Amino acid sequence: MKSVHLRRICSAIAGVSLAALGVVAASPPAGATAAPLLPGPFDDSFYTPPSPLPAGKPGDVLRWRPSVPLMNVANADAWQVMYLSTNALGRPDAVTGTILVPKGKDPATAPIVGYAVGTQGPAFKCTASKAMERGTLYDQPAINDSLSSGYAVAVTDYEGYSPTTVPTYITGQSMGPAVIDSVRAAQNLPSARLSKSAKVIFQGYSQGGGGSMWAGEKQPTYAPELNVVGVVAGGVPADLTEVAKGLDGYIGFGFLAFAAVGLDAAYPDLQLDSFLNDTGRQQLADAKKNACVAELLLNYSFKKISDYTTSNPLNTPQWQARLAQNKLGASPPRVPVFQYHAGTDEIVNTPQAEALHRTYCAAGVREQWQTYISDHATGILAGNADAHQWIVKRFSGAPAPTNC
Repeated sequence: MKSVHLRRICSAIAGVSLAALGVVAASPPAGATAAPLLPGPFDDSFYTPPSPLPAGKPGDVLRWRPSVPLMNVANADAWQVMYLSTNALGRPDAVTGTILVPKGKDPATAPIVGYAVGTQGPAFKCTASKAMERGTLYDQPAINDSLSSGYAVAVTDYEGYSPTTVPTYITGQSMGPAVIDSVRAAQNLPSARLSKSAKVIFQGYSQGGGGSMWAGEKQPTYAPELNVVGVVAGGVPADLTEVAKGLDGYIGFGFLAFAAVGLDAAYPDLQLDSFLNDTGRQQLADAKKNACVAELLLNYSFKKISDYTTSNPLNTPQWQARLAQNKLGASPPRVPVFQYHAGTDEIVNTPQAEALHRTYCAAGVREQWQTYISDHATGILAGNADAHQWIVKRFSGAPAPTNC
């Protein structure tokens, strides 16, 4: 950990001596807000939002620092940022993420992929930006595909990843703004030198498939100024109630437990603790401190809601109302969509995703639906090549296919 911090500090010192990593030497894009001139802090306090939050607009950069993702150092410049966004209750919040710009590409002409990562886990150590620096982010191949094609990539950490907070996992009303505002932050970071008029595509798989789809649904009213040309979403948890039915008592129960924790973090009125038994309190407290994806699978497989609760919170009117608010399909995207799914998905069941596909088609969305012979974990790899080619063609202006 010390070596990582030292590397960041050295990068920062070198960058500041070169006109603050471009902040002084390069003019920011027209209309960009002013990000702080100097980088930092360089320890984990970077992830703790200022209190109170400063005034500003969604996408404004509150702080930044140079980053050295292990799998990107050769082909991209990278910065970690904290930016303003909007939480599930419609209130301002602060979210962190990573901005990557390919080397050898004129940033002013680079399209931008707003990348929504898949499930990382409830513990702070699982934060996507930390995984990128370790070289362990499983979404990295898809991100690298975009960088290799000359696209900038904005990767959100989502709300709640800090030493003292809990991620609002799988909460679409929080994920959508976090993804959208990562793109705005990329455009607002002077060092990145990206255009405000750049073409934008939202992309993600699993939780990220939901995040990218939520960004697509919210963008027309939340960020109408963005030049969005498409949405790519794989393994989409479109209907959380239906997904939950397939996880209770099965291999993916850890994801169901994390979803309950995430919704509770987003909506204090849900009061998850009042439904937990002693085992539930102990196990979920431990997960918040220590669990990433591997632990969610290894430690919680085949558990049941009844193992952790005195009564099932998902059956109550309050939880049902919040689940309904986080069901995709009410405001279909106004741009083409590539939606794909594992044909034998044991984590995020396929029928509920296909139902979303039918909803979008009925609403007139130009959507391509694709399934692959794979399970959930391998579905991201199965769909990567087709997803990337779809992105390349949309950025080139080619008409989008549809199989509605």
